[in-house]
Amino acid sequence: MSFSNDVRGEICSSVNDKDRRFACLYGMLLFCRTLTRQHICFQSESRISAELFCSLFSAVFHKKLSIEEHVRKNGVVLCSCDTDSETAEAVFQKYHLADDARAIDSEIIATNSLGVFTAGVFLACGSVNDPNKEYHLEFACPEEKLAEQLATLLGDIGVTAKTVLRRGQNIVYIKGSESIEDTLTFIGASQCTLELMNTKIYKDIRNKANRIANCDAANIDKVVKAAMKQIDDIKLIDKAVGLDTLSEELREVAQIRIENIDMSLQEIGENLSEPISRSGVNHRFQKLAKMADEIRRVGGCNEK
Repeated sequence: MSFSNDVRGEICSSVNDKDRRFACLYGMLLFCRTLTRQHICFQSESRISAELFCSLFSAVFHKKLSIEEHVRKNGVVLCSCDTDSETAEAVFQKYHLADDARAIDSEIIATNSLGVFTAGVFLACGSVNDPNKEYHLEFACPEEKLAEQLATLLGDIGVTAKTVLRRGQNIVYIKGSESIEDTLTFIGASQCTLELMNTKIYKDIRNKANRIANCDAANIDKVVKAAMKQIDDIKLIDKAVGLDTLSEELREVAQIRIENIDMSLQEIGENLSEPISRSGVNHRFQKLAKMADEIRRVGGCNEK
């Protein structure tokens, strides 16, 4: 089941009392595919949404509607609920709908039913992406004015929503996990909000682990390159003048490095006859590097 259907399922389970049914149905009607005095058609790819529309319609108008299924060329099943002209006229009268253009009536959606109305809008034309892939929620609105009003409504609850015309459809979309969380909670899908938050936490932890792993890999590569450089210096010194010409402290650190390419500076310091700090070991390798650079400068590499 998709995340959008999870949201729809949770919304449907919360629409029960009379006022909530009335406000939710208003959102579904206002944002449905066809809304005229002669014909109303609610369409959705979600069977859940279509069944709730019929249930709410029966509760509010005492009229039973049927669901017809149409299979599109891409295999997606489209559920349709249609009314006759007499029923459509009753809807227009009860919700005080205008003939010329659709518009949200603020008197119908009082503060206590605003969230339920928006839930109905989501059931009619909303979708939300799988949070594992992308944070994106949108409403495909049937008219430009409705899209603008919906964006304003969402802004009133602190959610930043933008509008765009895509393939002839007026889209209201929301980006960002926090804004989507606020929207889902507002429309009554709090469990889905928690699921999204858990997904975000998991993704953050996974990304942090990847960054640490990448950093560790880079550090290992850096250590290996440094060790190879030290070994090259030591071999050059050994070939040119012999390691036995070095002081005891330099000879000991050189010998440990030759035998342990993967050992860190701190580990080398801990394995010396007289343990020293990492910086102390680094200082000794700098002396060896300086000697090797001097040999390279003068071009001297005499046999022992």
